[in-house]
Amino acid sequence: MSTSVPPRRSDCPISYSLDFLGDKWSLLVIRDILFGGKRRYGEFLKSDEKIATNILADRLSRLEAAGILKKAPDPDAPAKSLYLLTPKGLDLIPVMLELAVWGAKHDPGTGAPTAYIRRIKEDREAVIAELRKAHGKG
Repeated sequence: MSTSVPPRRSDCPISYSLDFLGDKWSLLVIRDILFGGKRRYGEFLKSDEKIATNILADRLSRLEAAGILKKAPDPDAPAKSLYLLTPKGLDLIPVMLELAVWGAKHDPGTGAPTAYIRRIKEDREAVIAELRKAHGKG
């Protein structure tokens, strides 16, 4: 699959968003960075959802091509890379929080910590600020 920007199908902002984020794997990679502190290829492979290596490589490339992620040298292993959210990627924090709240509300078997979901509902802006700061963009 190509990692180029998909062709524009309409002027709809939801369609535009789905061109980049319309599959679960992309959102799970972003989740793992935001909430799981994952940065390395091998760390993403250890997620509970068991992403295949070819799909992971494709999604990382797509997210990088879309300007949502950037690759940086890993200071602990110069031959490897770290994957970091760009400002465009950090702008997805509110979306990810709303997905977490929605999923926790409607999934009776959710593993989301109740206190964290309550905190998102009660002080969303503070949670957003903390996540931005944690990812270097306070």
